[in-house]
Amino acid sequence: MQVNVALIRMVFPDRDAVAGLRDALQQAHSQGAQLAVLPEIPLNVWAPASKVRQDDEAEPPAGPRHRVMSEAARDVGIALIGGAIIRHPKTGRCHNTALAFDSSGELIGSYRKLHLPEEEGFWETSHYEPGDEPPSVIHGLPLPVGIQICSDVNRPEGSHVLAALGAELIVCPRATEAATFARWKTVLTANAITSCTYVVSVPRPQPEFGVPLGGPSFAVSPTGEVLAEGTESMMLVTVDRTLLEAVRRRYPGYLPVRADLYAKAWTSATSDGT
Repeated sequence: MQVNVALIRMVFPDRDAVAGLRDALQQAHSQGAQLAVLPEIPLNVWAPASKVRQDDEAEPPAGPRHRVMSEAARDVGIALIGGAIIRHPKTGRCHNTALAFDSSGELIGSYRKLHLPEEEGFWETSHYEPGDEPPSVIHGLPLPVGIQICSDVNRPEGSHVLAALGAELIVCPRATEAATFARWKTVLTANAITSCTYVVSVPRPQPEFGVPLGGPSFAVSPTGEVLAEGTESMMLVTVDRTLLEAVRRRYPGYLPVRADLYAKAWTSATSDGT
């Protein structure tokens, strides 16, 4: 009833660094991890530092970055959540996409980032479009997992939907400025408590192209207890599934979701929230 999750605060944006991914996964596996989580688009440089799109930043489905992550997960025998900028082969549309691989290296789920910032250092809409599918739970990992990428956590509806659909762990790869971590910690903790799920988040580790990226990896239980917070390249946290069962029987876990009522309210709101 326990699952060990490795938070790997490292990126692997060039061919020489890719070997480090396998080494990091091997280290996580040797420490008992069954699932490893990487930062946002971990095999890319932080392209949104500029509005200029690079030819090689995106790839087709099952492209080279996908294959590197798949092969590393398979060779080590560990489940992995990574990501890439995926370009649709027919439409050419690009999305910031989280990719979930099981321990055999098979892609068993994906998720497209929904909420894209567009400001200094984070010119994301210049590189990819917002996702067009609601969050869903990924099965086939050591436990049911939902994914929200970075800015998505600032819309808590996503975490609440994932919990209602059965997610026990919500994973948030991110690329955030180190100085803003206190606010992210508040949001991630609130999402864990109000959705009654474990929440883990792994950032890109250091400044890139003048953007002051960084901050700690973070993990919080559904009670709000901080399980991990630090800038180590790797941290291991344990998800206790029996605690989830207990928390969901207590307040606020037992409160009804009232999905039909909220759905009715949302249909009367415009897409921009005004």
